[in-house]
Parts: sequence; structure tokens; C-alpha cells
Amino acid sequence: MPQSRQQTTSPRRVGVREFRGNLTSFLKQVEDGQRFVLTSHHKVVAEIGPPSSDVVARKPGALRGKIKVADDFDSLPAGVLTSMEDGT
Repeated sequence: MPQSRQQTTSPRRVGVREFRGNLTSFLKQVEDGQRFVLTSHHKVVAEIGPPSSDVVARKPGALRGKIKVADDFDSLPAGVLTSMEDGT
């Protein structure tokens, strides 16, 4: 994984429409350390940038064998389960 370079400049303001239209280009800039503030109708709606260095990737199954379902855990009534599956 390439080492990310920290940008010392403030985040660049970009409209959502421009960002969406040039997504690949902007994401490459983010990989290089650039941060962006996304705006819609001149209002800030999001910030995007490289993840902080303290983000740890989650490992599927890390809690396997460490979680126990209580013996008295109630199963769903058949009608509720059917409604959830069928959307009725």
C-alpha cells in the first residue's frame, strides 16, 4: 500500500456536481493526500480525504466464538418473520 503524503494546504472546495463528474480524478487526488470540502448550493455537505492513520481494517470473524446467544433468546413469531421477508 503506498505511503500517503499529507497535504499542508486547506481543503479544496468543490461542487457536488463537479466532484461526481470527475470522481476518478478526485479519488486519485485523495489517494495522494488532498482533502476536499463538497458543496451543494454553496452549502458544505461533506468532507472527503484520506483516512486517518489510526484507522484499522476490520477482520471478518474476529469475534467468532466470543459471542453467545442467550438460551432464552426469543425467536420471532411466524407472522412477524413472514412480514419481514415478504414485505407485507
